[in-house]
Amino acid sequence: MPKFCANLEFMFTEHPFMGRFAAAAEAGFRAVEFHYPYDKDIDQLVDCLGTHNLEQVLINGPKGNQDGDHGLACNADRRGEFEESIGLAIDYARAMGTSRVHVMAGRRPDGASADVLLETYTDNMRFAARAMGEHGIKALIEGVNSKIDVPGYFLDRPSDALKILRSMEEPNLYLQFDFYHAQIMEGGLTRLFHDALPLTAHIQIADTPGRHEPGTGEINYAYVFKMIDDAGWDGWVGCEYRPKGATLEGLAWMAPYA
Repeated sequence: MPKFCANLEFMFTEHPFMGRFAAAAEAGFRAVEFHYPYDKDIDQLVDCLGTHNLEQVLINGPKGNQDGDHGLACNADRRGEFEESIGLAIDYARAMGTSRVHVMAGRRPDGASADVLLETYTDNMRFAARAMGEHGIKALIEGVNSKIDVPGYFLDRPSDALKILRSMEEPNLYLQFDFYHAQIMEGGLTRLFHDALPLTAHIQIADTPGRHEPGTGEINYAYVFKMIDDAGWDGWVGCEYRPKGATLEGLAWMAPYA
C-alpha cells in the first residue's frame, strides 16, 4: 500500500503551523512535507520533527523575495540569487534530515526567449543538482500547471520535465510526479506515470477540480493507488491537497490504505 505523508502547508491548517506536526502524528502520519521553512526557526522545526517521530520528506527551495516569485531557476538576471538560495535550501534540508528538495523553475520573465529560458534553467539545475548531491540530497523538478495555480510558470508539463531530465543526464536530478498538475495539463495519467517512473523520486496527489482530497473530483484514485503499488513504488506519496472541510474528516479516503 502507498505510504502517505502529510503536506503541512495545506493540511491541518486548523492549527498554528508548529502545531500541525502533532496533529499529523496523531492522525497516523509518519512523515510530512511542506513548501517553505525559511521564515521559521530551524531549531524549532527540528524539535517538532523529533518530538513527534516524523520524517521530513521534502521541502521546496526558496521561491524568491519579490512579489509573484515562484522560483528563480529560469531567470537569467537572478543567477546569483538563485545560487545563494540553493545554499540556504541545503542548510535547512541537512538540519531537518530532508533528502529531497524541489527546486522551483519560476515564471517566465517578460521578454525572455525560449532559448535563453531553457539554457538558464538547465545551467541552474545542473548547479543545484551537483551542490545538493555533495550532501546526499536529491534535487527535484516538477511540472506545475500554468492553467490554474501558477500562470506563466516555465515548466508546466510533466512530459517537458522528462525531456529536460533525459537531455541533461544529470545523475542527481529527478522528477517530482504530481497527479493533480499532470491531469490538468496533459491527462493520460497511466501513460505519463509509467513513462516518468524511472526518473521519479517523489509523488504527490490531489484531486481536480478544487485541489481537494482524493474522491472529490475526476481522478480515479483507487486505480491510481493500485497502479502505484503494482509499479513497485516504495517511496512516499505526498498529500498536497487542500481539505474540502476539516482535515480529519477529509481523511476518510485513506481508511482502506491505513
